[in-house]
Amino acid sequence: MPGKEIKSRLFLVLFTLLAAIYIVLTKPIKLGLDLKGGTYIKLKVDINKVIQEKLYNTKKEILSLAKQNNFQILKVDIKDNRIFIYPLEDKNLQKFLTALRRNFEGIYDISWDGEKIVLSFNPTYLLTFKRKVLEQELETIRNRIDSLGVSEPLIAMEGDKYIVVELAGIKNPERAKKILKKVANLEFMEVIKEYHLKEPYPIFNIKKCEEGLKNPVCTLYNNLKLKYANITNKEILPGVKKIGVTQNKKLYITSLYVLKTPPILTGRYLEDAYPSKDQYGMPAVAFRLNEEGAKIFENYTASHIGKRLAIVLDKKVMSAPVIQSKISYQGQITGSFTLEEAQDLALVLRAGALPAPVKIVEENTVGPYLGKASIEAGFKAAISGLILVLLFMLAYYKIFGLIADIALLLNCLFLYALLVLLDAVLTLPGIAGFILTIGMSVDANVIIFERIKEELKKGRRLSSAIESGFKKAWLTIFDANITTLISALILFIFGTGPIRGFAITLSLGIICSMFTAVFVTKVLIDIIYKINPKLLKF
Repeated sequence: MPGKEIKSRLFLVLFTLLAAIYIVLTKPIKLGLDLKGGTYIKLKVDINKVIQEKLYNTKKEILSLAKQNNFQILKVDIKDNRIFIYPLEDKNLQKFLTALRRNFEGIYDISWDGEKIVLSFNPTYLLTFKRKVLEQELETIRNRIDSLGVSEPLIAMEGDKYIVVELAGIKNPERAKKILKKVANLEFMEVIKEYHLKEPYPIFNIKKCEEGLKNPVCTLYNNLKLKYANITNKEILPGVKKIGVTQNKKLYITSLYVLKTPPILTGRYLEDAYPSKDQYGMPAVAFRLNEEGAKIFENYTASHIGKRLAIVLDKKVMSAPVIQSKISYQGQITGSFTLEEAQDLALVLRAGALPAPVKIVEENTVGPYLGKASIEAGFKAAISGLILVLLFMLAYYKIFGLIADIALLLNCLFLYALLVLLDAVLTLPGIAGFILTIGMSVDANVIIFERIKEELKKGRRLSSAIESGFKKAWLTIFDANITTLISALILFIFGTGPIRGFAITLSLGIICSMFTAVFVTKVLIDIIYKINPKLLKF
């Protein structure tokens, strides 16, 4: 190899070496859950709830569309994720069907069987819709976790209805779980009337009242449903309050509100939310609306001074203050919060509402002692393997073995620096990938050296044998590594948690081993050949 080319390659190796040393010395590597300790949470996303809401909203649109097209409907039923429309008469049927197909094109497949109109989700749309819900869910959870200040959380989808969250080194897992589960659907609704209970009742889902549950709340709820049956744009929700001793306050239903729908504003108009204090010095949450939300709020409050406005969070009325004056950009949510609850509520409101409720189906806490033991065992295995490989190569290939050993050590350094530079999280399987990389790096050198030995046996000169050996070995090394790299990428794409940790380390290790085994080894051999060719003996 020409001297100029050797110098340029040597410069590149030295530059890479110095950069790797700088990265390793100035930035620590991030450890995964299995090494650092922390919490593993598996969440099940209730996508069916979002689908039902979509169907319910479609039903409202259908009733409005029927009114616009002068089409009389006997009833609209929702069953098995389909909508059934029963006409009262056939008049304007074709006109109504045309309007339906125009409004819901690509969303529903619409058919008429002579008795009823059936709307079924378009399969392609439903798959896309579910995927979007999961992606939005994932992003919202990520925003919430980021606000907690957890370093390098792992948040990933698993299948079509699960989300896995790994929080390494978290100090308060219970708080994290509460924040993850909170839907945080904020609505501002006009109060029609409030009905107080004779005494507070422990909180429960009042929708169960429709299933025949009997208690004082359900009795009032069912009475109000009958009383306001003629009002279609209404919703009955519980007013809640925390009652009890300071340390053990529990949420109770204190009244039922009849509220006007749709909401005046929702949380999507929120620009910011932060903890504050109410007029009595108690914890509260202040919020700021974006420009569009501020305009809507200003117009509404200006024309409803003296009326009550309900602040609804996850279908519970937190407070219902009287509008004293026009409100524009800013407001406040009160509701017997503790300081931590106000902080957490502000956090989830900033991050946004979850599009679908989630349920924790699996959780596991890894203690820091287990992490420490794993690190020690993993590094002992890595160092032991490295030492044995170094000794074997030196004994078997002599000077060539020493060159391979230098390349191997550089490979380990470059791989570690890459993990740090890319903010990759090192896991226990990642250490296994590290160890596997050591073997793969040496394997490439063995192929090169054996090729050189074959060329020398054919009677070639040393310089020619080296060049020919590298050229012939390169294709074999490339083929072997590229197939392994494809396998590692598949593991990364479809795997989660520890599997991804292994895949990342293996992928980076393959790239480093190809660089050191072929490029660095060749540079070292060429330098020694220039100094004294006689040193290069097997």
